[in-house]
Order: sequence, then C-alpha cells, then structure tokens
Amino acid sequence: MDARALAALAAERVDWRFKGLPPGTAGRTVGELAAARLNVFRDGFTTPLLVLDAAAVDHDIDVVARFAAEHGMALAPHGKTTMAPQIFARQLARGAWGLTAATAAQLRVYRAFGVRRVFLANELVDAAALGWLAAELAADSGFVFRAYVDSVEGVRLMDAGLGAAPASGPVDVVVELGAAGGRTGCRTDSEARRVAQAVAECSTLRLVGLAGYEGAVPDVEAFLARLRAAAYAFDAEGRFADATEIVVSAGGSAHFDSVARHLGGPWSLSRPVCALLRSGAYVAHDDGLYARVSPLRGVLQPALRLWSQVVSVPEPGLALLNFGKRDASYDEGLPVVLAGRRGDGTRIDISGRIEKLNDQHAFLVLPAGSGLAVGDWVVCGLSHPCTVFDKWQLIPLVDEAGTAVEYVRTFF
Repeated sequence: MDARALAALAAERVDWRFKGLPPGTAGRTVGELAAARLNVFRDGFTTPLLVLDAAAVDHDIDVVARFAAEHGMALAPHGKTTMAPQIFARQLARGAWGLTAATAAQLRVYRAFGVRRVFLANELVDAAALGWLAAELAADSGFVFRAYVDSVEGVRLMDAGLGAAPASGPVDVVVELGAAGGRTGCRTDSEARRVAQAVAECSTLRLVGLAGYEGAVPDVEAFLARLRAAAYAFDAEGRFADATEIVVSAGGSAHFDSVARHLGGPWSLSRPVCALLRSGAYVAHDDGLYARVSPLRGVLQPALRLWSQVVSVPEPGLALLNFGKRDASYDEGLPVVLAGRRGDGTRIDISGRIEKLNDQHAFLVLPAGSGLAVGDWVVCGLSHPCTVFDKWQLIPLVDEAGTAVEYVRTFF
C-alpha cells in the first residue's frame, strides 16, 4: 500500500463529523489523539460509541491468514466489510494476496491507498468506471486487476467501455457461475461457455478463470463441486490459453471451509492455479450471525463493541439506551447485551435483551429488580459487521483497558 497515503490519515483534524469523540478534542489531529492514549471511560468520549478490540482484530486476521495458507489458498479479503485502509494494511502485511471489491467506488478507495492487487467480485458495466479503470491500468503496469463477467451483454459493455486494451495488455476476467434462485452468475455451464466465447472474441479482455459466491446458492457443496469441474472442463477446451495462471475463486464468511475443501487443491491443470478465498467479515467476527455460522466460530473473537447509556427507565422491566439503527447493525439480528458499567467503573451483570431498535433508541427488556439506572453504561455485541462499519467514520481501536491506541478511518 501507499505508505504516504496511510500516514496522511493521522494528519486529519477531528471535529463534529466524528461520532463519540470527546468534544474537547476538536481541532486535534488523529495522530495526536492516538498519541494521547485517551481512555473510553475516563476521558470524555460520548455515547453511543463504537470501538474495536485491537487484540481481537489482530487475532482474527492471523487466524484466517493461517487458515488460507494451510489449505493452499491465496486470501483476498473482501474490503467492503470495513472500507478501512488501516485494516487493509494489517491484512496485506499478514500475507493477503490483495483485496476483493464489489463496486467501482470501493475500487477507487483501494487505489487511492495504493492497493496493487484487486479482485472485483462483480461485473463492471459502467462506461465511466471502465474508462477510469483503463486509465488506471495504463498508468500503473504493476496494478493487477481481475473482474467477473456473467453475460454476453456484460462482456460487450466492458469491451466498449475499455475502448482499447491498456498498454499492459487485456483486462483479466473470470466467468462467474451462479445457480437458480441465487444471485448473479451463469445459471448453466452452456451459458458460461457462451460468455467465455464472447471474451475470446474481444481484444480488450482475457479469460483467466472461474468464480462464484457459494453463500447465495441452495446447495453449497454441489455448487463448489460444479465450479471445480468447470475449471477442468474449460482448461481441457483450451479456454485459458492466454492465461499465465488459472484463477478459481469463492468464499464468503460462512462456508469458507467448504471452499477450501473443494478449491484448495491439489490441482492438475495446464497452468498454475491461484485459488482465491474472498472472506471479509472474519476481520471483526461478531456476537450474532457469524458466531453461529462461521467455520471458525469459537476460534475467531468478536472485535466490535458498542457502548451506550441508559437515558430512560420509563417503566419496570424496560430501559431505553441511546443508540439505534443509525449506530448498530440490525439486518442479521439485534445487538446482544454483554454487560453494564456504573459511572464509577463498577461492573454490572445484565441478563436483559434488546427487543427492538428505533433510529436512536434501543429497547432493553430487563428482568425484575435489575437495578439498571439512568446514566449507566451498557456494552453490546453486534451481528453482521458489514453493516456496522458503514455507520462510523472514525472508530477507536482500544486495548483491554479501554484505551484508544489508534483510530480507524472508514470510507463508505
């Protein structure tokens, strides 16, 4: 990555744009805040406040990096989870092949911070975005880019949008396989062959592999077996004749064990194989969806913690917290109450549950005699990190004592 672009994040001055920061820090730089080692509980942070557990983030990055290496796969973490260059840098430093993106906007963020390898797990058909991509490839011969194609029409739009093959050569694409009732991707192998043939007829594109997303199909095992078989069939038909390596890719955050089993090798194709795993949510794990379904549940550690305060106890058994849909994910389950804290730091054990969210209120249902009072702090675990990070522009990365050691900037 671009060290200067990363370093420039520390020079940004904080102000009212960033939720939860101590009001008295306005005008100071992010780097100055990190150096000050401010404590979440003692130094004026306001609630609601999202924090990241620094040790958990590093642990989770290491765990999945080892998993990919042990299963013979390259790792291209899906950056859409965090859209945080500082997190990207940690993932790349621990051996990630590159990053996965889903949109042109995400791709532009990656390139602004110098990411050299990007796998676009989507078809790019926007003429303006394709023109930008062509210029970016022409300007940087070291930029490695690969994208999905899943239709003849999409191939033609890419060909027209690129105008001419960049000086570095044709743009690498992979045919995306899909399944009936799933998301994007060719529903049949014959359709995939038509798309591959359309690529072969374009001077701007080069077919280098096959990919798909197993999380959106009814039968994960059958889909991954089909993906592997298609790679062998396409190779036997000579469809990867112009590729230096054959790319096979899949892998969300729920079935990457199956992906590793089917795509991690061994392979016996005509060219070396780059088996690319694209999981993203692992980097923060969670206390809901992925705590239930991740292949590494019990090993990965939840890193996201949302602190809020009780602002009202209007009736027995109900407390209102000062966070809501603007602050927390709710698409894959409501926040999970973990513990409470008095103003003096005394821990409170809470057995209640979040029943519903409004825009800025959480309804915490409590057992009789809970003793939770207005002003008390409550910490919640969250479900589905991909829809948490986009609600926060600057997130304190904290140690076990709640001291902010860094501030993670997001770009959504």
